[in-house]
Amino acid sequence: MKSTTTRLASLGLAGSLAVFTALGGVPAQAAKDKRPGGKGGNPNLTSVQLLSFNDYHGHLEATDPPLNATLDPSQTPVGGAEYLSSKLTELRGEAPGGNSLTVAAGDLIGGSPFLSGLFHDEPSVESLNAMGLDVSSVGNHEFDEGTDELLRMQNDGCHPTDGCYFPDQPYQGADFQWLAANVVKKDGSGTLLPGTSIKNIAGTKVGFIGMTLEATPTLVSPAGVSSVEFRDEVQTANQQAQVLKKQGVKAIVVLLHEGGYQTGTYQGCEGISEPITQIAAQMTPEVDQIVSGHTHQPYVCSLPDPEGNPRLVTSAADYGRVVTESTLVINKRSGEVMRDRSTATNHLVERTTADPKQTAIINKWKSLSEVVGARVIGTVAEDILGDSSGDRGIETPMADMIADSILAATDGADEGGAQISFMNVGGVRASLRYAPKYTEGPGEVTYKEAYDVLPFGNRIVTVSMTGAQIEEALEQQYQPVEARGSRPMLALGVSEGFTYDWDASQPQGSRVVAGSMALNGTPIDPNATYRVSMYNFLAEGGDLFSAFTEGTDLTGGPEDLAALEAYLGANPGLTAPESRVGGL
Repeated sequence: MKSTTTRLASLGLAGSLAVFTALGGVPAQAAKDKRPGGKGGNPNLTSVQLLSFNDYHGHLEATDPPLNATLDPSQTPVGGAEYLSSKLTELRGEAPGGNSLTVAAGDLIGGSPFLSGLFHDEPSVESLNAMGLDVSSVGNHEFDEGTDELLRMQNDGCHPTDGCYFPDQPYQGADFQWLAANVVKKDGSGTLLPGTSIKNIAGTKVGFIGMTLEATPTLVSPAGVSSVEFRDEVQTANQQAQVLKKQGVKAIVVLLHEGGYQTGTYQGCEGISEPITQIAAQMTPEVDQIVSGHTHQPYVCSLPDPEGNPRLVTSAADYGRVVTESTLVINKRSGEVMRDRSTATNHLVERTTADPKQTAIINKWKSLSEVVGARVIGTVAEDILGDSSGDRGIETPMADMIADSILAATDGADEGGAQISFMNVGGVRASLRYAPKYTEGPGEVTYKEAYDVLPFGNRIVTVSMTGAQIEEALEQQYQPVEARGSRPMLALGVSEGFTYDWDASQPQGSRVVAGSMALNGTPIDPNATYRVSMYNFLAEGGDLFSAFTEGTDLTGGPEDLAALEAYLGANPGLTAPESRVGGL
């Protein structure tokens, strides 16, 4: 059991500082004055500042909007690598005794904007190295290009296809360590990457356990992670905490790429949801703080551990727009974290002072990307909306339009003969708007904009499926929380000509309205065979759409971005598709 007020009493500290709260801890100056190393500090205690963020996704440039008005009523402009780095430097300067560590909770790469994603996120890692990141968990997006590519990103080496972007400066790998405690190689040789990291700071040991969500195989192309298995987060943390304890580590922090949702401000913890609440309630009391991510939500929570003692559970939104500053107060004699004195606060990353090192990194990569990115590849006559930043549980015009582009690339007799195409809404990363996004004219779509929409490099495949199998796939848009985690409903965009009705009031497995599926007005025959195209992500069972793996006679096709570019070029003046689904 971790430290209590009784232990504090022996040090003359009982009742001194309030227990951290769900509203961001104690007032900043009071906390700093009373921390060990500040005014009135206690020599038997030491403080370690922990700066954390999550879901960076290679967002180097300061182009993201503010947090939504509920999270941040002030609507302060935030984010960008230049400003995130400066904020970290500023906060480190306030650390008592200079005792500071910077950590992250996954998705540092993958699903990235053009500037980083075009170069397989080498720019993202370079920016994080320059920020002084110490350690991070892996997230599901670290596996977007498979385990081999993740190991290259950790270690070094030029891209196996693209080669070295700067031949005189080959990629040097990450200076920080990615942790993957619950990602175990199937050959029995251990974890893909180290599961834990121990940092010696201020005369004490702080141990970190890094994990991604167990459901990661449902969120990435299964073929890329076929050599590993993803284990339960709680069981893994509990096991690894015991290993750390045997190594003399009593202060333990879990970096977990899984989270929840709340309805308060970025400092709040109002109505915090599963799965993070369930995870926190089951994770061993030996863990003193859970730094979480994945849901792109900011929160500062005090949630009870299995013994009923309060424990910090934090998250810092996304894209480098928020940094969490936690202060872990540690008893130097026992090595235990004094939770009664530990605090956490979320800080907005205001765009005030730009770090020139980050500016140089951005400019270096922009010089390579600008020529390729500015090429106009199509036009739209109006906004076509719907991307992963919104509701992934509804059909969107963008997802339907991408499904149309998949169909156009595969409907020829020599292309796969597709009749129906599907697109997962979560794979659509940006909308297409009529107003200029960069330097193009109104309605013009550049290669950079198209890349923003589809940054993953999926390949299109076509398979044969029966009508019954197609209906089964549609039913799998809904999965219970225990199966899919924090996003139980994940919708599919559908191509022109295919329609069906959805009734969410019916039980799981019976939500597609009987007899409603049709192709060009003709009812789908459950026993007939149809040619169906999609990205390999879905064909391999991504997002738990296992019905697609039942397809046969697979035919390969082009990459996602190439198909979208061809579709935009062949259909100038695109408009938003009308809905093809009734009731969804």
